[in-house]
Amino acid sequence: MISPISRREWLTASGCGFGALALAGLSTNDSCASTNPLAAKAPHFPAKAKRVIFLFMQGGVSHVDSYDYKPRLDKDDGKQFAFDDARILANTGNRGSNQRVLKPLWKFFQRGQSGHWASDLFPETNRHIDQLCQIRSLHTEGVAHGPATLFLHCGSTNFVRPSIGSWALYGLGSENENLPGFVSIAPSSGNGGSRNYGTAFLPAMYQGTGLGKAGRPASEVMIRNLKSSSSLADQQSRFDLLRDLHAEQLKQTPGDSEFEAVANSYELAWKMQQNAPNILDLSKETADTLKLYGIGEKATDTFGKQCLMARRFCETGVRYLQVTYGDNSANPAWDQHSDLPKHGVHANAVDRPIAGLLADLKQRGLLEDTLVWWGGEFGRTPYAQGNGTGRDHNPGGFTMWLAGGGVKPGFAFGATDEFGHAAVQDKVHMHDLHATILHLLGLDHEKLTYKYAGRNFRLTDVHGRVVKEIIA
Repeated sequence: MISPISRREWLTASGCGFGALALAGLSTNDSCASTNPLAAKAPHFPAKAKRVIFLFMQGGVSHVDSYDYKPRLDKDDGKQFAFDDARILANTGNRGSNQRVLKPLWKFFQRGQSGHWASDLFPETNRHIDQLCQIRSLHTEGVAHGPATLFLHCGSTNFVRPSIGSWALYGLGSENENLPGFVSIAPSSGNGGSRNYGTAFLPAMYQGTGLGKAGRPASEVMIRNLKSSSSLADQQSRFDLLRDLHAEQLKQTPGDSEFEAVANSYELAWKMQQNAPNILDLSKETADTLKLYGIGEKATDTFGKQCLMARRFCETGVRYLQVTYGDNSANPAWDQHSDLPKHGVHANAVDRPIAGLLADLKQRGLLEDTLVWWGGEFGRTPYAQGNGTGRDHNPGGFTMWLAGGGVKPGFAFGATDEFGHAAVQDKVHMHDLHATILHLLGLDHEKLTYKYAGRNFRLTDVHGRVVKEIIA
């Protein structure tokens, strides 16, 4: 049972709390314009996607057990080969350590009209294989969860940098003035925590709003916590008084844009209190829709609710949504070092909800301009870790997929070597993927900058290219 928290505690923890946003707003170095800084802004060029839903598989899904078919692993199962292991290389600098090849634990078959290979690990998602744009040549920075997770979200393994959702909101603003433009559903408190949906040195109003906590249900708790014992009229009266006091303060200090930004943050928090409960109330959905997401069934209920909440926020104009499947430990959900069969338990929890989300977005006409992004912070090795039946971290080559939002459906790009160990063909760095996602939103990653500490910063630092080959 999850203990209820007060509305004030929830608002503060979410990043849209009165105190949190006000304090952060006063400390920013940027003087905000007199107009609403969260108002919708024109993109740099026509966008293919209006919004992003990132399905974060925390811990690292094994690509060689899911989407990257390597017959060599079956052929050489149990044999010893020399690999440049990322963890050994990082710790000792030594290359070419002997490792025991481990075959996939799930069978691969060609799927759909595209004929792309995919294993039985995600059977429901595989029904949508012709909608997926697979990138099989990802590589990233950081061999441990913390650095790699920060790099995935912020483009840096150690420095405090704004998250991709904050960059998107900063560049485009919000389509709904009554809700945050960036929402993180069930975020993890580990491996970077709130930094993964934080603003760093960007103004505080671009902070992501966290709902719930990784590994725990969010919907019913959020609805209960947002209710108040005070009548709506009393709440409105208090807010009107606060707004009048702000107006008087602004008369005494005209042009005080920092104070005005704080006042705007109070108003957004107020509006959210009035609107969020309706969005989080899943009881308004039909029985068929709930079934589509696996809601009401033990294995899929939690993640199904999170995915359905994402779709409902998507319909209201929220710009960037993240849905985390993970937990708050140092070795999160998909991190199977010694017990790879547990991948099946996690896949069973997310497969039907993800397939349901794709189907629901498509039937509602939302998939066309919604970019769905799936993946973890890295992949896993094609060889066993020690003498067990698990796999270690592999940042050198792994798979992610995108769907909708202007990418080529039923398409696969790039390749790893014959073992699935390292990206070798049409390599895509995480900086490249970030640049591409911003491009699909109509943003030029080289022009989306913010001046801080005497220099212009951007999500991709001084790197990144748009992977135009995957764009429809």
